[in-house]
Amino acid sequence: MFEAVLFDLDGTLADTAPDLGEATNILLRESGRPQRSLAYLRPYTSQGVRGLLRAGFDIEPGDPAYEALARRFLDIYATCLCTDSRLFDGIPELLDALEAMQLGWGIVTNKRMRFTDPLVEWLQLAPRTRCVVSGDTTAEAKPSPLPVLHACRLLDCRPERALYVGDDRRDIVAGQAAGCLTVAAAYGYLGDSGPPHTWGADLVIDHPAELTDFLLRRGGRK
Repeated sequence: MFEAVLFDLDGTLADTAPDLGEATNILLRESGRPQRSLAYLRPYTSQGVRGLLRAGFDIEPGDPAYEALARRFLDIYATCLCTDSRLFDGIPELLDALEAMQLGWGIVTNKRMRFTDPLVEWLQLAPRTRCVVSGDTTAEAKPSPLPVLHACRLLDCRPERALYVGDDRRDIVAGQAAGCLTVAAAYGYLGDSGPPHTWGADLVIDHPAELTDFLLRRGGRK
């Protein structure tokens, strides 16, 4: 029986690619570079600023120009992160089902707290989620298990009784290292980690409704 479900944020609970993509294109315009389509940028959004700067500027951490571009990107994103971001189809119904089953749920993201907190408010999740663990909440971010373990403590849940759901291989790595069952959200951004069925997750879902069905079959809190 499960006691809690933990979710990654970007690409799992919420489609934040439109706002992340807009921040990238603003930075590209400022730099005199051609803009990129949202379809092109979408897969990179699960890797945050690192992935988006790679997509837009073909630049990696360690490049002399990287840090200045990253700081400017984050400043831009702070102004537009609550514009077009929305919950994925099926997520509201999934959260309703979790609460009906008396399963606590929380958020574990690598997004920094300065962005996570306003976005969670914007998405109207703040009154409902039992915990929010950001990328700078613990000493290490995913793929370290520390954020997932911290969330389990906040929910008073043993890791082996928790599910962790994410759309990137590092989510699965973090969840497994913490001792949770893991779910790959194949409807998300997926990054450059290869097909989700190769990540070693306990379950791969193409729509949030599939997780609802799985939990109803397995049972909730006991």
